[in-house]
Amino acid sequence: MRICILDDYQDAVRHLECMKLLDGHEVKIFPNTVRGLGQLAARLAEAEVLVLIRERSPITRALLARLPKLKLIAQTGRVSGHIDVAACTERGVAIAEGVGSPYAPAELTWALIMAATRKIVPYARHLKDGRWQTASLTPEFNTLGSSLRGRTLGIWGYGKIGRLVAGYGQAFGMRVLAWGGETTRRNAAADGVALADSRAALFAESDVLSLHLRLAESTRGIVTAADLAQMKPTALFVNTSRAELVQPGALEAALRAGRPGGAALDVFEQEPLPADYPLLSAPHVLCTPHLGYVEQDSYALYFEAAFRNILAFAAGQPTNILNPEALQRPQ
Repeated sequence: MRICILDDYQDAVRHLECMKLLDGHEVKIFPNTVRGLGQLAARLAEAEVLVLIRERSPITRALLARLPKLKLIAQTGRVSGHIDVAACTERGVAIAEGVGSPYAPAELTWALIMAATRKIVPYARHLKDGRWQTASLTPEFNTLGSSLRGRTLGIWGYGKIGRLVAGYGQAFGMRVLAWGGETTRRNAAADGVALADSRAALFAESDVLSLHLRLAESTRGIVTAADLAQMKPTALFVNTSRAELVQPGALEAALRAGRPGGAALDVFEQEPLPADYPLLSAPHVLCTPHLGYVEQDSYALYFEAAFRNILAFAAGQPTNILNPEALQRPQ
């Protein structure tokens, strides 16, 4: 089969051991992203299978209409709103979902919390320029970092990742508060983790607030300007989930107003992030380029699952199909 792997920014996939699974198939790997419909359609014109690295490229109805040979989309991880599932089903394009792991994103979340609260990145950057114990050249930001013990960690969304982050916080001597829906309440009760008295209390009491919600229509823009305005001027807002969970422009405005006092972000509405993104130059914001799942073990897990789904499809025994109705549609 003719297989295209999109958006492999670091040209890492070809070096994975599981690439051997695709021996005998025609595979093209694209390390750069194109946004124009015409460019992307031309790139994928001969593809029978697309392998998507999470949500890096949206698969729209307009694009699908220009890919008549496409039979299968092999998703690394779960589908999360970036694929027009209805259009795929109508055109007989099957979508095979993969597997994921909470460990890498949870560890990255904790790394961001540690780095931001102790100001590790600016201290290290200024040290390279010969400036000893300097966090910023701007006096108002050239302040001491803070430890975590005894402070309050708020977790909105106490699922697999949120539970791990909460455990890290407890190991560091933090008070943990959870907030969310029924899954959060059930999991928090099972772990003996306190629930915030209210959504407002979660934002007001947290010294570090970490967001761990799935993106859906019900959660899009769920974090509002009013929520952020309740945070302490010393608090840190952390988002390693989805940028679209926050009301557009709300975080930027809140940081300008001084509540919260800082942010650590791994996800953005536009990715790759343009160089002129305003928060990149903000001394109280730590940004990383969506690294939550970007590490060796996660890639090995994600891509082996995706490739095995391709092999099963090619053998006429499709597995993990999100839209089985597509298998009945003539292409």
